Order: sequence, then C-alpha cells, then structure tokens
Amino acid sequence: MPEMRFHIRWPDGTAESCYSPSLVVREHLTPGESYPLADFLARVSTALTIASERVAARYGFACSRALGQLARLEAAGRAFAQDPDARVRVESFDA
Repeated sequence: MPEMRFHIRWPDGTAESCYSPSLVVREHLTPGESYPLADFLARVSTALTIASERVAARYGFACSRALGQLARLEAAGRAFAQDPDARVRVESFDA
C-alpha cells in the first residue's frame, strides 16, 4: 500500500508534515489550496479514516498511525477554533 506525506501550514504559520498510509489524501486535499479550518479538518478526517479502513481491509487491523495523525491534527486545530478566519494551507504532497 503506497504511503504518503502531506505538508500543511497552520494559521499561525507553523509547518507540519503529516502521514497517510494511502494516497487517498490526494482525493480530498489540493496542494497550494487554503481551507477554512473546519473544512480542512473534515476533509482530513474523511481521508485518514478511509486510509485506515483500506489498511484494515488489506491487513485485518486499522492503521493506528493514520488515526494518531488525525487525532494530532484535530488537537492542533482546537488552538485555532475560536478564529472564524482560520485557514490551513496544504503546501505539498510527497509520495
């Protein structure tokens, strides 16, 4: 199963490299695009959940690394939740 990294920039300018065990992230995020925080979190939740389910279908267990990445993104996003203008930029993909 091809894994990938996607690189994001939080509203405060902090860059983060994120993991997915599947290329499905490419179907939900676009490099160079900036998403409102809630939209970004919904998209990444969908993508990483699908990625984990693909691992489960293939190997018989969910991908704890993908689910951990999702939990970290959700936790980091809470820091910006009070800002209605908060946006997350998707910088690039590495496959």
